[in-house]
Amino acid sequence: MTAGLSQTHAHGLLNVFRATNYTAVTPWVKLHTGDPGSAGTSNASAETTRKQLTLSAPSSGSMAASAVSWTSWSAGTETITHFSIWDASTNGNFLISGSLAASKTPTNGDTFNLTVTATMGTLAA
Repeated sequence: MTAGLSQTHAHGLLNVFRATNYTAVTPWVKLHTGDPGSAGTSNASAETTRKQLTLSAPSSGSMAASAVSWTSWSAGTETITHFSIWDASTNGNFLISGSLAASKTPTNGDTFNLTVTATMGTLAA
């Protein structure tokens, strides 16, 4: 699967066109060393902590999230290339995934910073 919406999330969004309410979620971001796959669970980073995203109001077809940081990186050296968004800090439902604009390779003790921007039709970090 290339990065994108989960089937469950896509169905929820599409149901808006049928006048069916969509339940808002609190988004949590997880890191990956490759494409997260259709379930959002493939190529998971050794850093398992999900970070909550705080999103701004949409404007001109896009919205930004506040930067999130993993401090004192302890997952060893690995290259982070993708992320996934979930509706809970643990377990929960996979919603959407995307790739980083440029891969990043943190090492032990580093602070890893991530900024996510959602634009109409795309999600980037």
